[in-house]
Amino acid sequence: MLDFRTSSAPPSRAVRRRWWLAAIMVAALLLAGGLLLPTVWSSTTSTPVAAQPSAPASVAPAPLVASAAPSPEPVTADNAMVLPGPVPTRGSGTFVYAPGWSKIAGTSGTLRRYQVAVENGSNEDVVAFAAQVDATLGDAQSWAGLGNLRLQRVPGTATASFTVYLATRETAGRMCATGGVNVTVAGRPYTSCRTTGRAIINLDRWRLSSRPYIDAKVKLAAYRQYVINHEVGHELGRHHEGCPKRGGPAPVMVQQTLTLRGCVPYSWPRHNGRPLQGPPV
Repeated sequence: MLDFRTSSAPPSRAVRRRWWLAAIMVAALLLAGGLLLPTVWSSTTSTPVAAQPSAPASVAPAPLVASAAPSPEPVTADNAMVLPGPVPTRGSGTFVYAPGWSKIAGTSGTLRRYQVAVENGSNEDVVAFAAQVDATLGDAQSWAGLGNLRLQRVPGTATASFTVYLATRETAGRMCATGGVNVTVAGRPYTSCRTTGRAIINLDRWRLSSRPYIDAKVKLAAYRQYVINHEVGHELGRHHEGCPKRGGPAPVMVQQTLTLRGCVPYSWPRHNGRPLQGPPV
């Protein structure tokens, strides 16, 4: 073996190759045994163990954002006893008529056609009002369900036997008075009425219901059905009635806007598939 300490000649190629092979083998052993990592002493044994690489720092979760509160349910005649907001007390005195034709309600009997009109300046939509009138008069519990009458809405340009009006209280008061009906209570037009060929719905009652219905906690939608059936009932020849049984449903011809006469609110001419009537008053 050459002694490099005393020889001045450079190491041979074979010697250099052995040094490189030895260095590679040592590095491989260190890597395989994990010895390139610093060693730490185990807390449970006296033997050193290779240190493990630290885990990456966890990412902090994003702060929770409170979800927006759900929008409140809009107040409608189906879920409220009265509607909020001011009610116009007078309009222009002129009316706009609902367009189109409804389906015929009822299966037999005389066909009577009607129009629907809303006063300009009442802030009410004539199409929406007509839809509620149609739905009420087209219900099997209403007048056409008695089996001797059919009803159909027609546009303002067609011939009709009567009209259902929605009018501000001042206009309703004048229209009713012209037909000989006084609808004032405490000095102001309060109730609705019927005059020949006209079923006139007072806008105050359409939006604010009446005391008997409010006291009974009955929704405005039911009062609307009642007042349509009541005033159209007059046009069909019906008169005011009393309560047939205390605590029972009021016949629709009871003046339920003012008093229930011992009955409870009820919106329809029929009950349990039969006509509901009370004694004449």
